[in-house]
Amino acid sequence: MTTTTVAPAPTAQESRRVRRRGLAPGKRLPATWLTGPAVLIALWAAASAAGQLDPGAIPAPWTVLRTAGRLWTAGTLPTDILTSLERAAYGFAIGLTAGVLLALASGLSRVGEALIDGTVQLNRAIPTLGLIPLFILWLGIGETFKIAIIAIVVYIPIYLNTHAALSGIDSRFVELAEVQGLSRLQFVRQIVIPGALPGFFVGLRLGVTGSWLGLVVLEQINATSGLGYMMFQAQNYGQSDVILVGLLVYGVFGLVSDSAVRLIERRVLSWRRTLSS
Repeated sequence: MTTTTVAPAPTAQESRRVRRRGLAPGKRLPATWLTGPAVLIALWAAASAAGQLDPGAIPAPWTVLRTAGRLWTAGTLPTDILTSLERAAYGFAIGLTAGVLLALASGLSRVGEALIDGTVQLNRAIPTLGLIPLFILWLGIGETFKIAIIAIVVYIPIYLNTHAALSGIDSRFVELAEVQGLSRLQFVRQIVIPGALPGFFVGLRLGVTGSWLGLVVLEQINATSGLGYMMFQAQNYGQSDVILVGLLVYGVFGLVSDSAVRLIERRVLSWRRTLSS
């Protein structure tokens, strides 16, 4: 006579664990931020090698690399890169400071919200690049108006996302802070800042990208150096390879700066348990 062994039925907790196992995106893959650009460059190289792209309109990747090497050896590319980095850094620093201070003043005070939020929302509704003619009249055609426009492009997303994060802090934390007798400074340090950091980093990423987008346009207006100026001059002479060099440098700077912000975000917000972590 044979006996059969019946396995015990899984518990409800084990069943839920099995069902949940396939819902998360899984373990983070290494260097995922390079995968998309690498695929794009590979397709570009394959299409160029197969003769599917007009070399006059879209040169091959190796042609662009040779042009970049020639410009670097001549000293033109390093000078333009340093000029663009300086403009972007000044504008980003001013915009970051303004965005954070305005968000704190508006998010922590009803009076500040009444005075600041509507003005920022109005500024957001106006195309920032449409302010260029007015800022030229106010600040002149030099570097000042370029930095001011970049600062505006940066501060708006930082303010909006930080202010939204401040407004979204659970009121129960405020009540808990009052019960615990926290001072205003302790409340800001222990409740406000941790609650606002996720929104702040979202705005920071948008601000970093916006600074490069604004720079592309601004450096084509009465500039004598910078990546945008280099691309504008190349357009006049039909040098599409030089234009692509400028675009690739902008893209690399944007990708690297965004990745740096994401790395800092993961370190600062390591206490959170999210899908990305």
